[in-house]
Amino acid sequence: MMQERVCLISLGCPKNLVDSEVILGLLSKEGYSITTQPERAEILIVNTCSFIQEATQEAIETILQLIPYKKEGRCRLLVVSGCLPQRYGKVLEKELPEVDLFVGTGAFHRIPQILKKGRWKKSYLSGTTFLYNDRTPRILSTPSPTAYLKIAEGCSRSCTFCTVPKIRGPYRSRRLPSILREAERLASQGVQELILIAQDTTAYGEDRGGEVSLQKLLKELVRIDGLRWIRILYGYPQHANFPNELLELIAKEHKMCSYLDLPIQHIDDGILKRMGRRTKSQEIRNLLKRIRAFIPHITLRTSFIVGFPGEKDSQFESLMEFVKETQFDHLGVFKYSREEGTPASRLPDQVPEKLKEERFKALMEVQREISHEKYRKRIGQRVRVLVEGEGLQIGTLRGRLESQAPDIDGVVFLKGRAKPGDWVEAQILEALPYDLIGEIKRILPD
Repeated sequence: MMQERVCLISLGCPKNLVDSEVILGLLSKEGYSITTQPERAEILIVNTCSFIQEATQEAIETILQLIPYKKEGRCRLLVVSGCLPQRYGKVLEKELPEVDLFVGTGAFHRIPQILKKGRWKKSYLSGTTFLYNDRTPRILSTPSPTAYLKIAEGCSRSCTFCTVPKIRGPYRSRRLPSILREAERLASQGVQELILIAQDTTAYGEDRGGEVSLQKLLKELVRIDGLRWIRILYGYPQHANFPNELLELIAKEHKMCSYLDLPIQHIDDGILKRMGRRTKSQEIRNLLKRIRAFIPHITLRTSFIVGFPGEKDSQFESLMEFVKETQFDHLGVFKYSREEGTPASRLPDQVPEKLKEERFKALMEVQREISHEKYRKRIGQRVRVLVEGEGLQIGTLRGRLESQAPDIDGVVFLKGRAKPGDWVEAQILEALPYDLIGEIKRILPD
């Protein structure tokens, strides 16, 4: 009997991507064949994000695009997993009758069993979000030198705009030995860049009474042979989350990327309070100053929300001035999304969509100039680049600097010859607003 083929489309952030890789690993273990071509699959799975309206809309549009494969192609089952069904529940059964199964964040690890025992019900939504461990099968979908490592699940903070605690449940740290065993296995498979992710990486261990912490984890990870870059994403910008010991470790350990991602969200105290953030403007400024004192060449990424309920012109101008003053290396901007069931959705003084768009464009234009100027200063420099694959033009390659996280920070387009996974020394020839162009001078030794 021919193995059934599964095609999985993963939407959303890297945290969701790890869940998708776990689903693929579990299905492969049970004998299913994996394909990236939906027209060749008997089973189609969409692992969804539903953090904001834009993500929900993308999920629904993707599902609608796959329905014809069921009507006209090989597909016999269309499965929707992840945050969308977990958030909206059984209402989706009526809204999307063409979908055969809805599997939430607490049950996605049971998809192979659900498929085998038959569809006696349509929705599987109960339970706390599944947190995998080092024994859980997983098939990597990232470029071969790079892998994400999820160190915790859920969130116990109470930001008024955020749906994650409701969808994913409270914060739960993985056991340190399990993380280390997975990291060692990934390194043995050829992974050289390990990217630590969680809803808040800096909260790692807090739910375990402080028996472990991010710095304790990092001290063990840097000892693993084969790893060359260890990168931290999603750190909550609070003074206590960045003890001097952690910053010293990042500064001194050559495997640690001089890179931090701190989603600040806003800089005005009034807006921060309405957002339910646990930081104030001065604490954020002091933290950034302290980080740069310990790690002078640190790459800083952040994200902001514009158009939050009650945001006045003066408060937005304060945010603009803060961005100009701080000179972040990378910056993401989100227009506030009024999410059903969140405290912020009930706040007065909702900002009109047109004004949100204007503020979004204005802040992004400021950051575009900052980014372009920073990249111009790199022209002529010789830099170390991790080659990932082919570039946009025939005969070119694409790679990243230590200061560039995958998918969110831009790339280096390279002239010359190398293969994915190579580390090369390149000279920067040209600066674009968010990307660089360089020429390979030599391939670096392992």
